Amino acid sequence: MTLHLAVALEGAGWHPAAWRAEDATPDRLFTARYWAGLVQEAERGLLDFVTFEDGLSLQSSRFLEADDRSDQVRGRLDAVLTAANVAPLTSHIGLVPTTVTTHTEPFHVAIGIGSLDHISQGRAGWRPRVSVRVDEAGNFGRRVIPPVELGDIAASSVVRDLFGEAADAVEVVRRLWDSWEDDAEIRDVATGRFIDRDKLHYIDFQGERFSVKGPSITPRSPQGQPLVTSLAHDTLPYEFAARASDVVYVTPHDRDGAADIVARVRAAEDRVGRTGAPLKIFADLVTFLGEDAADRKARLDDLDGAALDSDALIFTGAPDRLADLLLDWRDAGLDGYRLRPGVLPRDLTAITRGLVPVLQARGVFRGAYEETGLRARLGLPRPSNRYAAATT
Repeated sequence: MTLHLAVALEGAGWHPAAWRAEDATPDRLFTARYWAGLVQEAERGLLDFVTFEDGLSLQSSRFLEADDRSDQVRGRLDAVLTAANVAPLTSHIGLVPTTVTTHTEPFHVAIGIGSLDHISQGRAGWRPRVSVRVDEAGNFGRRVIPPVELGDIAASSVVRDLFGEAADAVEVVRRLWDSWEDDAEIRDVATGRFIDRDKLHYIDFQGERFSVKGPSITPRSPQGQPLVTSLAHDTLPYEFAARASDVVYVTPHDRDGAADIVARVRAAEDRVGRTGAPLKIFADLVTFLGEDAADRKARLDDLDGAALDSDALIFTGAPDRLADLLLDWRDAGLDGYRLRPGVLPRDLTAITRGLVPVLQARGVFRGAYEETGLRARLGLPRPSNRYAAATT
């Protein structure tokens, strides 16, 4: 069985001091060419897709609030726009930007990701993200997010409400993606009919948080429904993923932990009554690859003033050792992995030119792209249009 492999792109890399590494290029972080080069390298390595991190306030070393550090990367380019810029420069790799549902209108998300799917010819995905940061709310001034203590997140009614809002947002987006039937565009010059208006549908969504009439302004895209992904660490986000997503990223730290998380995800699917294809489960790993990986990470830790801390396992070592780990954990029920390169582009190149050949030699990774569409590559069917089914 082919192993699925994705890469999460974040600034200069996932180590906060990555921009100070010897071969880093911090002067290029806010250029289109930098991001295009990273994604093109990932495509050379035949990876399934890349994800683009995003947020609505400056990055912080603190999970729930801003900091005043000036020795770490601060600032980013918009993830959806970055993915759209890269799309015409690539041909097969999936492009999965992040948006924050807490402060972003689902109509805007629907047309943005739908447009990306058109531009990329069926390679778009989306990662909705919840924000409990007070400073992000302050950048919009439309709502107040009560402060949440780190130790209380799992039981917080605020967090539960935000995940409920995110689930509604995904539902609105999915309905808008279906609001045009596949053959709604006629483009018949002779009769003067550009669209069949009967094949555009009001979605008439009414919920506690959104009231959206539709239809979308963007025709149904090549995949019908672009891939929806989410990151989850505990019961509530597992249930959100089971309701709303096609792929879930999880963060085990060993093989037994991977098996336990897979079981919890499947239990969440049962609790919410998920129908259709089961979630694809990808494990996240922060990776520093190469014989000098541990030394490189140690130097960066010294520069940052503390050892790197992460929700995901931090792997340092040679590509063949990482291949051993990936294959061992896969037997716990994982479908694939989303690797977070410690330093860009170095650890990305180590994945594409070091890890990938090892996996190919073991017969568990593709030698060429066979499918262009992202859903098809992951073995997911193209969804039927809910409104077309209702009228036939």
